[in-house]
Amino acid sequence: MNTFSPRPSQQNILRYTSGRLGIAAVPGAGKTHILSALAAQIIHENQLQDGQEVLIVTLVNSAVDNFEARIKRFFDNPVQALYKYRVRTLHGLAHDIVREKPASVGLENQFSIIDEREAEFIRRESVNAWLAAHPDFLDDYLDPALDVSKRDWVRRQHLPKLVDSLALAFIRSSKDRLLTPDSLRAKLDSSFTPLPLAELGWSIYADYQRALAYRGAVDFDDLIRLALTLLQNDEEYLERLRFRYPFILEDEAQDSSATQQKILGLLSGEGGNWVRVGDPNQAIFETFTTADPDLLREFIRTNPNADMPESGRSQPAVIALANHLIDWVMTAHPDQNMRSGLSLPHIEPVPAGYEPVNPPDNPEGIKFISKKFTPEDELEAVVKSVKVI
Repeated sequence: MNTFSPRPSQQNILRYTSGRLGIAAVPGAGKTHILSALAAQIIHENQLQDGQEVLIVTLVNSAVDNFEARIKRFFDNPVQALYKYRVRTLHGLAHDIVREKPASVGLENQFSIIDEREAEFIRRESVNAWLAAHPDFLDDYLDPALDVSKRDWVRRQHLPKLVDSLALAFIRSSKDRLLTPDSLRAKLDSSFTPLPLAELGWSIYADYQRALAYRGAVDFDDLIRLALTLLQNDEEYLERLRFRYPFILEDEAQDSSATQQKILGLLSGEGGNWVRVGDPNQAIFETFTTADPDLLREFIRTNPNADMPESGRSQPAVIALANHLIDWVMTAHPDQNMRSGLSLPHIEPVPAGYEPVNPPDNPEGIKFISKKFTPEDELEAVVKSVKVI
């Protein structure tokens, strides 16, 4: 059985019994471990009826296996926890929801799910077809100072990638807002002003969805969209799922999208048992998905909340520098709009007597590099800086 000795902030989380709870956790605070411990505690205290499970929602597939392994360690016999908890990524959860009633959202019983690689291939086919049909459409967006040969080079080398990136963002954003090509077409038709880039995005989106329909398939974003649509339109099914999942524990909530938040909000119900833990200061998925750390910040602000500020990952000088950056962004960033980019809590070292022990202080271990790196150069510099021990 796990001999987990929770740190002071973790002890506070384990006092949770019911309702909503938002947790701001710094890097290295032990988010996965504390949610695993909380799930095990709920099971040990017999808070579940027959047919009920603790639902743990996490970000990536590797974390699913991590949760599974950690939760089992809290039991002398893992059979004690059998069928008492379920760990899913959001896509996995959405698939579970849609798979039970596919016809309710217009899918065949044997619908397929394309992976990101196949989705990228289909989307790029749509992009290339659009560029071939509209060779001069984007000329007005090019620098007029470019000569003919340079302009042709940009068209060949840069525009396909740029349009593909735009199409990906457009499709994801549309699906996150539950906009199908048809409903989006209606909005564009009612617009008072021309929206050429939106027309570009819609055209590729519509072609992409036709290609999916031809294959009898959906992509990962469709799964999430359809799961939310199903929950919003089928009250009886929603009530069954609420009974099945009386406790929802959400990991890495800083990378939640509005749609994910709506799905879990519906499943938990008004005033239901929903614990969300994340670090708004290390949101990385907002740059290429519809994730938004402000959703977690607002949830924490408007619900019972707690901090997990203790981290054994870094030496004191690194912690002090990180906290200084938080303060500078919040109070002194020259762009006022950026001052909400970081937020409290400050990072604290692990108190004496608890594990893990922070590395000893070494201010000389901090190096400031003024050189401006490209992403490729930065990756190479980081790799070279790693010492093989």
